[in-house]
Amino acid sequence: MTPQDHSLSVVERLTHTFSEWLKHRQELSEMRHLDASEFNRIASDLRLSPADLDELVRQGPHAADELPKLLKALGISEADLARVEPMVLHDMERVCALCGHKRECDRDLAEGTSAEHYRQYCLNAPTIEQLELRK
Repeated sequence: MTPQDHSLSVVERLTHTFSEWLKHRQELSEMRHLDASEFNRIASDLRLSPADLDELVRQGPHAADELPKLLKALGISEADLARVEPMVLHDMERVCALCGHKRECDRDLAEGTSAEHYRQYCLNAPTIEQLELRK
């Protein structure tokens, strides 16, 4: 890789990050323009409370990125879970997206210690334990 290639990749990453930020700001703006009944209908269609939908939109599209990584670290197939228990996976994604322990989770995922520590902070731990019992 030449220095120019490396610089280009940094520029591409920055451009992508900025583009995602702009898209997220646009989504927030669009959400704010919905009237309350429309917003509540959308939340109901998604089987979410309006407050949860509002928070999920504010968190952005990567709010539950940790879940697939955690499932993989625990030897749980996300694809199998989506096929067999799609509503369970949907709920786990919602719980992950709204979680306040991202820092601990990201650290453990990076260090490869999630299997040892996730039960201490992960709000999906009881669901994961039930999934592991079904194996």
